[in-house]
Amino acid sequence: MRIGDLATRTQVSVRALRYYEEQGLLVSTRSESGQRKYGDSAVNRVRLIQQLYGAGLSSKTIADLLPCVDAGVSTPESRERLAVERDRINTRIAELVIARNKLDDIIDATSRPNPECDYV
Repeated sequence: MRIGDLATRTQVSVRALRYYEEQGLLVSTRSESGQRKYGDSAVNRVRLIQQLYGAGLSSKTIADLLPCVDAGVSTPESRERLAVERDRINTRIAELVIARNKLDDIIDATSRPNPECDYV
């Protein structure tokens, strides 16, 4: 599939896909006219990259981990790195839960009607 098709299927911009290639996260072949071509597996690869970015991993960390994903094996170093990232995510989740609970408290405390605070 062409880059535009991959962008549509993954809802990721063409620019982002080019960046993923520059960072070594995604691989394409070239047609005779020089257009990028991707296999069907690129859809799952892009979705994985998006999930890892969404979890806060850097492109360098993702690039270091993808060979282990591709090979289906890991090293003690890569497992340690994954554990560090998992712990960082767990800490962030706990922080977000606290923030959400505070917002709930504010919503509850301010749910009394007040004409001076009517924004709608």
